[in-house]
Formats: sequence, structure tokens, C-alpha cells
Amino acid sequence: MTEQIFIDDPYVQYANAKVLVVHDNGIELDRSIFYPTGGGQPGDTGVLRTTDGREVEISNTLKDQITGRQMHICAEDKPRLVVGDVIAMEIDWQRRYRFMRMHTLLHLICGIINAEITGCQIGLEKSRIDLNTDEKPNKEIIQAELDELVSRDISISVGWITDAELLAKPELVKTMSVQPPKGLGKVRTITIHGIDMQPCGGTHVARTGEIGKVRVGKIENKGKNNRRINVHIED
Repeated sequence: MTEQIFIDDPYVQYANAKVLVVHDNGIELDRSIFYPTGGGQPGDTGVLRTTDGREVEISNTLKDQITGRQMHICAEDKPRLVVGDVIAMEIDWQRRYRFMRMHTLLHLICGIINAEITGCQIGLEKSRIDLNTDEKPNKEIIQAELDELVSRDISISVGWITDAELLAKPELVKTMSVQPPKGLGKVRTITIHGIDMQPCGGTHVARTGEIGKVRVGKIENKGKNNRRINVHIED
């Protein structure tokens, strides 16, 4: 299983790794700073470089949820790497950091509106979260509360709880469609102190002030008890 460096430190932009397996369209590494697609957050892109000048562009990152094996998808058909190569990893930081800000923004909405999550999608220009509520959220109130939470520059921390602790506190799981992985003994949590805490494997900023200026977009009715809130980051 690939060691996922971003789990403990999402700000790592460069690191070394060793090639474990080379497929026709992808590469497995012993450790990685690339976040794999999951939880509504797209997989990272970037580049792998060897000391002798070979370079492979990574166009996506995926993870097998059963085996835990992480695949770095190559932009070219045949990756120019071999098993045992020691490579330098570099992620597309501007893209990743944008996703980190967006992902944390969606968690802020969870802290504002007490409703289960039916879906979400994180994008560069626009993100959205779908909530199980029969009431139409008030756009002006959400905007004002988000502005206030961002301006407070609240600290955000990564933690862990045991499977047993999570079982005893089912209210922590806010997603209806996807459950956090169990059977590993512990589950990763993201806490926006005083605002929101929930299991999450995604990458987040360290303080709400990093999110920057936000704009609440269209609020849509997506069916019975399902409201979609679209949000944008303005810079």
C-alpha cells in the first residue's frame, strides 16, 4: 500500500519516492504526495522526474478502495520509468491548493446548515454541496456567515478516532451516500474548531482565512428534500 504523505501534511509539494510497479498507463509508488480522486475532490496532477533527466507527466491520481493501491495516471501511453527508479515528485500546487480551499469551504457550510450531505463536487471555479433538507437555505444568511467564519481565521486540525468511537457517535458521519472506511482501526477526522468535525480523507487548509473571498452562487432544488448550494472563490 502506498504511503500517503498528504494525509499528515497536505502542504508538501515536493518529495522523493521509489517506483514499485509500472503499468501501461500508470505508476505505483512506495509513497506519494498526490491526492487520489475521492470524496468529491479530483485527483492531483503533476510530474515525476528521475536524476538522469526522464520526466513523466501525471494527468490524474486514483486509488483502489479495496486494495489501497494508488495509481498515478500518465499523460503519455508508455511511462518512461522502470521498477526501482528513485524519482522526485512535484504536484501542481496552484491546482491542489485551490481544491484545499474549496474543500474546507464546503465543510464550513456543513457547520452552518445542520443537514446530511447527499453529494458534493469540488472544482477550480465552482464547487457544490447537496443537502438533505426540505427548506430552501437563505442565500444572504449563508453568505454573511461564511464571510464571518473566513474573517475569524479559525484553526483547522487533522485527528483520528477509533472505529469504536465512530460507531458510538454516528452523528459525526454527515454523508448519506458514502461512509468512511472501516476495518482499519481508526478514521481520519477534520475539525474546524468550534464549527464542524467530521470524518474526511481530503486535503484542507490550516486556517479558514486561507479560503479567501467567497461568493454563494445559485441555490437549486434537486428533488424532494435535496437542496444544492453552489459556491465560488473569488481570487
